[in-house]
Amino acid sequence: MVLLVRGPAQSREKWQLPWRSLRPDETLDDEAAKLARKTLDTTPALIEQIRAFGDGRRHPSGSELSVAFLALVDGDTGAGFEGDATWFATDDLPSLPPRQRGMLEAVLTSLRMRLDHGPIAFHLLPPTFTLTQLQEIYELLLGRRLHKASFRRSLHAAWLVEPTDEWRSEGRGRPAQLFRYAPKKRRGGRRGVRFGN
Repeated sequence: MVLLVRGPAQSREKWQLPWRSLRPDETLDDEAAKLARKTLDTTPALIEQIRAFGDGRRHPSGSELSVAFLALVDGDTGAGFEGDATWFATDDLPSLPPRQRGMLEAVLTSLRMRLDHGPIAFHLLPPTFTLTQLQEIYELLLGRRLHKASFRRSLHAAWLVEPTDEWRSEGRGRPAQLFRYAPKKRRGGRRGVRFGN
């Protein structure tokens, strides 16, 4: 899902990505964090700069340059936000200003590519979680289903989680063991969960 805000009445597109113009005494990172907190009414679990866009396509501000940031919140946290905003599924978006459409596509591509290399999904989970919960987060972020056994083999090879002594019932069947994010040091460095095509 992506959070869009209603554009001004004179705007060609009804919906836009949240944005604000940078003042001379402000830093990009600080202002991106302020905009995310104001729009979502909470601090995101993760906020990162993705890239700059100066492609000549139209932006609502008329700016020659735009910088896209990714801010992640879980579904429960993202339920409350300020202003006239609505969550949209990424595969069912309304028309967006041309540069913002490109920015959103770049953010989603970057997010999905980086899932193989870092622990992004763990920012959206509680401190302890089931492997089913973790797989569901990866599926949401990737936008596709994953084979359960293959996912667990990849997760085991990545050495990113460790079991706890806690168990939780998830409907019928035996209770599921809870895990926590606890990457082990490995020779050659740490890696994320790798997914085949």
